[in-house]
Amino acid sequence: MIDLEVVVPDGILCLFSAWNIHGLTTSLPQAYHVAIKRGKKIRLPEYPPIALHFLAESILELGTEEKVVSNYEIKVYNVELSVCDAIKFRNKIGIDVCSKVVNNYLALPNRDLTLLMDNANKLRIAKTLEKYLEIKL
Repeated sequence: MIDLEVVVPDGILCLFSAWNIHGLTTSLPQAYHVAIKRGKKIRLPEYPPIALHFLAESILELGTEEKVVSNYEIKVYNVELSVCDAIKFRNKIGIDVCSKVVNNYLALPNRDLTLLMDNANKLRIAKTLEKYLEIKL
């Protein structure tokens, strides 16, 4: 783990990095996946590998939480928003990865389907998520 705030100010761990932190995937990410405000210029170091994802300011802070991982305080998307990201980017990450994330989320005892659907509505993926949930539940 790195001190994310030093390397990417105002960055939020997302996608593979967030899924790994929340235990939604068993694979280790090849890079730190970090969401930042669209249009922001960042100079990245050669190491560690960091994949930037530029998001509109209106949805950037949606579902963020602070966690302590390996003694570093980091900003990461909550588990429900992380699942929504899997649905939203299913064609880029692969249907198998998306399905695994959704399955692992549904197996969690403290899942919040109301918050999941609320985030899905804000990200405009509610109909797609409903299809996944109909199949899985």
